[in-house]
Amino acid sequence: MQFTKSIMLLAALTTGSLARPLEGHARRQTPTSTSSGASSDWTNTPSSGSYSTSGFGAVTTASGSGITYSGNVGSPYGSNIIEVSDSDASQYQYVVQFTGSNTDDWTVAIWNKYGSDGSMDGWYGNAVKTFTLAAGATTYIAFDQDSQGGWAAAEGSTIPTDSNGGYASTWGEFDFGSSGNSAWSGFDVSAIAAQNAGLSVQGMKICDALGSTCSSITADAASVENAYTTAETDVGGIGGNLSGGAVRLAATIDYSS
Repeated sequence: MQFTKSIMLLAALTTGSLARPLEGHARRQTPTSTSSGASSDWTNTPSSGSYSTSGFGAVTTASGSGITYSGNVGSPYGSNIIEVSDSDASQYQYVVQFTGSNTDDWTVAIWNKYGSDGSMDGWYGNAVKTFTLAAGATTYIAFDQDSQGGWAAAEGSTIPTDSNGGYASTWGEFDFGSSGNSAWSGFDVSAIAAQNAGLSVQGMKICDALGSTCSSITADAASVENAYTTAETDVGGIGGNLSGGAVRLAATIDYSS
């Protein structure tokens, strides 16, 4: 299974601006496990095989297919994406570790593919989780099953937007445990929104902490590895594609090679 197009391309077909649900084939990941409860090693998983759902709302019903697929957006809306402590992170199935710039505070805004009104417009100012990532800091975010969307990151206190109000900095895109695709997951880094808006491209790197796949872009897209720019808008299979099971993604903000 794989992302066959960047979320940006699919959105352009509808609203005028996520990656597509997973299809095809990819490698399998074998997560490590811990023999006790909460662990300071966020990449571990519960030895019982049962993941925590503490803090999440109810799972919403999936609908649609392909471009129009809508997974879990949480009930109440946005409760599928929560911040967790480093000691609790290992108890959740889908976790992203955000590591900040060494010199500056950055803002990170995370959204669902679909907004609260049921439209595919989550990145149009409809972030469900926004936080400041202080210089050198680390934040852990847990995602509930069947969540799709992305995050944007930029230096300072705000995220740049395009002329239509869409987040227009470098994005991280995610699909966690897609119920429409046998619980596969995927991720990528994308500069398409920033480039289409004629704005700065920020550095970002996302790696599968349980494997070896990474997706990265440096500032101004000087170096692009397994990631999306406008030149790859129509290219499929870019980024990471993970079989069912725990996902641990390490996201480096303000990445430079």
